[in-house]
Amino acid sequence: MPHQGGDERLRIHRLTAEAAGDFAEDVRRGLGAERKSLPPKYFYDELGSHLFDAICLLPEYYLTRAEAEIFARHAGEIVAAAREGARRVTLFELGSGSASKTRRIIEALLAGQKTLAYVPVDISPAALEASAHALLGDYASLSVEAYAADYDTALPRLGESREEGSRALVLFLGSNVGNFDRAGARDFLRRLRGVLRAGDLVLLGADLKKDTGVLEAAYDDALGVTAAFNLNLLARVNRELGADFRLRDFRHVALYDAREGRVEMHLESLRDQTVRVGALGLDLDFRKGERVHTENSYKYSPGELSALAAETGFERAHTWLDSGERFSSNLFVATETKGERG
Repeated sequence: MPHQGGDERLRIHRLTAEAAGDFAEDVRRGLGAERKSLPPKYFYDELGSHLFDAICLLPEYYLTRAEAEIFARHAGEIVAAAREGARRVTLFELGSGSASKTRRIIEALLAGQKTLAYVPVDISPAALEASAHALLGDYASLSVEAYAADYDTALPRLGESREEGSRALVLFLGSNVGNFDRAGARDFLRRLRGVLRAGDLVLLGADLKKDTGVLEAAYDDALGVTAAFNLNLLARVNRELGADFRLRDFRHVALYDAREGRVEMHLESLRDQTVRVGALGLDLDFRKGERVHTENSYKYSPGELSALAAETGFERAHTWLDSGERFSSNLFVATETKGERG
């Protein structure tokens, strides 16, 4: 059921409850496997979302600053390209978080149309509601129809929120696409293309391949905030499933695999130990040095981004880089398929 939160310009569809049992099942399957893992989508409970916001402020984590610089310098160009030939734009965002960078795009769109419908999707209902209220407080001409859900649950619903006669601009920012492996990124973008029309647009953030030291520092900062973010996954299993993980008995590990073009994050057991997950009736044995894989972050070259677009029903029409050429914002245009008109 949608929740309006006292503001007629706000509707929040809380779809996460439909998948309430998924966390327990994913913990059972992932930690019970020979090569243990946990899905990265579970990073973003309320505490995890706050920790990620802190990561974005770290000196080592250049990605947020680089993307913010691109928007500060080029938001007008991005929106001009998105609006070309369109009367109105509906703005969608996948993995919206605090939506701090999105404000530049919102302001540029509102400079060219009287009102704007914004449709954010985020796994964290708390983060979604907080950002929506903040945006509505600052932009009187904005309306928000939000989906508290994972991407798979939200994607089929997005077409319901498009303004009649408008073009869709979908923001997929930060390094979100990098959390998919290469095949997974192609599959996701094909599914996204399936809910779009020819001429609709995706603004895709993609981190670029670079020096190993720079990449590893971005995911293993000196203050240990990323370590706390990673370890919060185990704390969440404790809180929600009655497990007895001792966080001090695990350490955060971040490594760049240059051959695969990805940073890997793991949680490594510091001793032989057995952990009880009470809600699942499960005892888990960990060897000293055994790792739980929690996330990959894939990095791209410009050529790989062009190929990704072409393989998924898009064309890479424009690319904007930060001044250090570390990060890219790419405008993917949905190409016309047989029997389809934009």
